[in-house]
Amino acid sequence: MGNHAPIGIFDSGIGGLTVVKEVRQILPQENLIYFGDTARAPYGSRSPAQILGFMHQILTFFARQQVKMAIFACNTMTALGLEEARRNYPFTLVGMNTGVMQALKVSRNKQIGVIATQATIASGAHYRAFRAAAPLAGIYPQACPALVPLIEQGIIEGEQVEQAVLAALASLKAAGMDTLILGCTHYPFIERTIRAVVGPAVHMVDPARATAVAAYEALAAAGQLADTALTGSVRLCVSAGLDRVRQMAGLVMDTGNVGFEAVILADAAKAWC
Repeated sequence: MGNHAPIGIFDSGIGGLTVVKEVRQILPQENLIYFGDTARAPYGSRSPAQILGFMHQILTFFARQQVKMAIFACNTMTALGLEEARRNYPFTLVGMNTGVMQALKVSRNKQIGVIATQATIASGAHYRAFRAAAPLAGIYPQACPALVPLIEQGIIEGEQVEQAVLAALASLKAAGMDTLILGCTHYPFIERTIRAVVGPAVHMVDPARATAVAAYEALAAAGQLADTALTGSVRLCVSAGLDRVRQMAGLVMDTGNVGFEAVILADAAKAWC
C-alpha cells in the first residue's frame, strides 16, 4: 500500500469523532475513514468476547479499504483487543493513549481519578499503567455506565447529564483527586458539565491529542506520511443514526467537506448470536 492509502479510525459509536478531530489537525494531508458502530453502542457493558468479535469485523472492513493504519479511538477495544489485533492484521495499529503519563505530569498531589466504561475499568489497563510508572500514586478508577448511552442519544447537557456526572464523580471528589483522566472518547462531548462538577482546580486529561501524536510518530517512523502539500479527505461511516451523527460531528469539527455514509458490516448479524 502507498503513502496515500487511508487511515482508519474506529470506535463503538460517536466518541471517536473527538480523535478524528485531533488527527485532522495533526495530519491534515491524510485521507481518513472513520467507522462508528452506533448500531451496537455502547460496548462498555458487553462481554470481552463480543467486543473482540466487533473489533475483528471493523478491522476486516478497514482491510478491505486497504488502510495503511488503524487507530483505536476506543479505550475499551484498546484494552481488550490491541495486542490480538497486532497479531492478525498487516497494517500499523495505534491504540488509545491511557493519559497516564500526562496525568502524572500535571498532578500536584498524585491523586488521580479515571472515568471510563465498565469494560475499560474492569480490564485494569489504567491501574497497571499507573503502578508501572508511579507505584505510590493514588489511582481512583470509576466506571460510568450511564454516560455513554446519553451521549449516543445526543444528550450532552441538562439535568440528566448533570445528575449522571455528579453520581459518577462523587467518590473521586471525596478522595481528593486533583487530576481526572477522561478514559472514554465520548466524554469530551460533556466536558463542560464535568468541569462544572469537579471545579476549576482539577486538571482534566483528554488523551485524544496524545493518540493523534502517536499516529503521526508511527507513520513517520514507517516512512508512510502522505505528501504535506495535499489535503486529505474524510469519510465518516456509521452503522446507524446517520443524521444524529452528522449533527454531533458538527460539534467537534468543520463538516463542510466531510462525507457521511451508512455502513452495515456484512457479518454483523453473527455478532448477536
